[in-house]
Amino acid sequence: MSVKTPYDILIRPVLTEKAVNLNEKENKLVFEVAMDANKIEIKKAVEEIFGVKVKEVRTMIVKPKQKRVGFGKPGYTKKWKKAIVRIESEKPINIAELI
Repeated sequence: MSVKTPYDILIRPVLTEKAVNLNEKENKLVFEVAMDANKIEIKKAVEEIFGVKVKEVRTMIVKPKQKRVGFGKPGYTKKWKKAIVRIESEKPINIAELI
């Protein structure tokens, strides 16, 4: 069994319009995380990487969507896990500057 580093758990931040609004209004960060990561591992990874205190972590599995590939043949996007992390902070963290 290998030891997971925080960078193995947090794959990438999700920078959609909805995720940016969550960050500004409710101090929440949204990440794509490893499929086998649990809430405790995600909390420790965010605290270690960004140096902030985490209030709560919510996770969900994003289902694959059908897309056209080639000459109209059906294909699918990948299935992935999303984590929404609430931070104990007065001002929002600018995630784009930290990347």
